[in-house]
Amino acid sequence: MAFIKFRFIDAIDIAIVSIIIYYFLSFIRGTKAIQMLIGLASLLILWIFAEFFKFETLSFITKGLGAVWVIIFIILFQPELRNALARLGRTRFARFFTENKSGIIAELAKASLALSERGDGGIIAIERDVGLKSYIDTGRPIEARFSSELVTTIFSPNSPLHDGAVIVKGDTIVAASCILPLSERSISYTLGTRHRAALGLAEETDAICIVISEETSKVSLAINGNLKIGLSENELKSKLSKGLE
Repeated sequence: MAFIKFRFIDAIDIAIVSIIIYYFLSFIRGTKAIQMLIGLASLLILWIFAEFFKFETLSFITKGLGAVWVIIFIILFQPELRNALARLGRTRFARFFTENKSGIIAELAKASLALSERGDGGIIAIERDVGLKSYIDTGRPIEARFSSELVTTIFSPNSPLHDGAVIVKGDTIVAASCILPLSERSISYTLGTRHRAALGLAEETDAICIVISEETSKVSLAINGNLKIGLSENELKSKLSKGLE
């Protein structure tokens, strides 16, 4: 019996398919689409079972249901599929070609300084490689392009969303009023809950958190498990630029 030749190009082929499957599953994880996918997989298993034991009628039915199931999947879950494609466009690889980092950094700094000058507190969490879905789900969905005006409105004392954090993905504010984990580290008693929450998220994920103190109006940055307090505009832009490169 001749051995099947395994070429280098076959390894690349398998790797590409594996990456596509991985990202597809990560995109639909936590949505209703995963339940439909499980149902489709069950039909596939049933069809294989029918083919193996030569059950002609069962095989015919499962083949027909499989085709219908795919159509139903596409029709019923257009929002999830559309969101998955949008998220694909926000991956790090895609952002390399499409995202203007200097623009979002300038807006982040502008929003932070505006809140500082007004004496309003705020916390802005910026997602990097580690997903923040579990924290996004604790807040209110926004899905709006980031702007300093929108952020300062959200953190206005009269806004119902001013408590909690704003979470940013790429150049989009995905949610507001989000609850972040509190750090258990010993920090200065002059620092409040916002600083502890920013540090907690920076300890548990690779997110970057900007904190504006309501008491002192100082702008601080939590990154890589560390908290930098009292940053100037240029210092904030410099650290954001390095962190988001």
